[in-house]
Amino acid sequence: MSKIKDTTRAQESTNAIERLYITMRHLFNRGFYKPMGVSGDTLRNALLLLRPEIYGTIAEEKTELNGLIYVLERLPEGIEQCRFINLTSDEGYSKTHFSPIIPPKRRRNCYRIDEEQMNIEITRGRSDIYDILTHLTFLFIESGKICKRVLIEDTDKTIRDWEKLELAVKKSKLNQAEKEVALIHTANILGRSFEETMEVYTKLATKKEPERFLKIIYWLGKLAIEEETGGEKRIITFSALLRERLGHHIHGEQWAHNIKLTLHKYGLLNRPIHIISANMHSVVNSLYAKKALISEFPKNGSLEMFQELSYEKNFKLRDKVLAMARKNGMIEIKDISGTNIDVQIFDMAKLGKDACCYELPDHLDNDKKPVIFVMDYAFGEQAFESIDELLKPFKQKRQKPFYLDIASISIMGKAGILEGGKGDLMIPSAHIFEGTADNYPFHNELKGEDFKGNGLKVMEGTMVTVLGTSLQNKDILKFFHESTWEVIGLEMEGVHYQKAIKSASKIRRSIREDVKVRYAYYASDNPLETGSTLASGGLGTTGVKPTYLITDKILHQIFNS
Repeated sequence: MSKIKDTTRAQESTNAIERLYITMRHLFNRGFYKPMGVSGDTLRNALLLLRPEIYGTIAEEKTELNGLIYVLERLPEGIEQCRFINLTSDEGYSKTHFSPIIPPKRRRNCYRIDEEQMNIEITRGRSDIYDILTHLTFLFIESGKICKRVLIEDTDKTIRDWEKLELAVKKSKLNQAEKEVALIHTANILGRSFEETMEVYTKLATKKEPERFLKIIYWLGKLAIEEETGGEKRIITFSALLRERLGHHIHGEQWAHNIKLTLHKYGLLNRPIHIISANMHSVVNSLYAKKALISEFPKNGSLEMFQELSYEKNFKLRDKVLAMARKNGMIEIKDISGTNIDVQIFDMAKLGKDACCYELPDHLDNDKKPVIFVMDYAFGEQAFESIDELLKPFKQKRQKPFYLDIASISIMGKAGILEGGKGDLMIPSAHIFEGTADNYPFHNELKGEDFKGNGLKVMEGTMVTVLGTSLQNKDILKFFHESTWEVIGLEMEGVHYQKAIKSASKIRRSIREDVKVRYAYYASDNPLETGSTLASGGLGTTGVKPTYLITDKILHQIFNS
């Protein structure tokens, strides 16, 4: 008999991801689950088997601190204190007295309903739900570790370290000695050194909540201990309206219609439109900053100028650039649809003399001058919903559909690189979709050679669109990179944009068939290198150079098309 080949870690990891998503969909359809109960076992076990790089030492007894910071930046403040977490649609909470809590690294509205309940609005599709549930599963695993370490075996009693932490948390203010004593006890609870614990304490401290870290650990442990000793279980629920609305493009349709109404209002529907998916600063700064800030930066040092604009303290410089932009064709559309995708429209026919550092051909009439449409980053599957709706014809009552003249679509984003470091560039020639056989080769107007000679590593090739960046581990990524796929990086939106562009240009024919497509990414992390994952921190000014380099190449092609 032939021996059956053992499964590899990459195959086991792929199966774990599939189980996670199938389980999440099942629990969503069911409407609720208890994350530390039988229904949450599959999620916890799959995540522990997968051991994603972003969650570090999740499978070890000690508490994972970098992963904890990463997760807390993407979940609403105070969620660790809530026994009931309710995922909802946009159901009118903005019209109540509740103030939205917006996580620093994820644009989503959350509402603390009372001491025990947090409501999280889902307006960005399934990817948002997967993202939240994965992070919550990590939190519950870590809270379980704390509970296991502080409960004395086979009793309801807790160890002395826990009692000392509880006393510290209940004090209104700690002096230096009391803080250090509390951190020594906390370090023992977490299975970490005092130095490591102190570092995370400092990172999480705020002016309003200097002892935030101690309180987070206390509440993670407290709810788990109560649950373990016969108290109420924590529950995650999905509202009936969310389950009914999901997948129907409700928010994307409203977002796209508002944009088309604005284009119609300003007489821009007939003009060639160039869509750019990027951040809300790189295009406006690239177009106007050199002229607007010529007195502040007379030597025209672009990189230095863009770095200064990126610092939070330099709001006066940014205001000066925006003032120049508003006088020379920029229209801003703040999102009211719930997608959290803001928009800037630049009418290049409204450019005054000496306003912009790019030049259009002299022979170009105003009605042929480009309209540059910049949309903020979409999230995962939301990319399909937003672009799919935007590329549909504009319809008004009793009027024929009006087809937009979409001349180009450019996607600039952050991605994980598999060979290189933070700030390096990836120029894809195709996207493949994780967990499926779907693949999308395309002609990219941007080439690797366009970016050579700038001191950055440039990779060209296939990129994988993953179901969630927080679910990747080295085994899966090595397979993608070293197999015949020869994947150069991973991101979350590429395939979703591609699906919408292909269907609009090749099947529905709602936009021109020869629409130009540009994709370029800069590396936010290298998940194959320990210490270089997303949990190791943000890009800082490292991202300035690649961001503006990509933006410059896109704008040069638009102005010379």
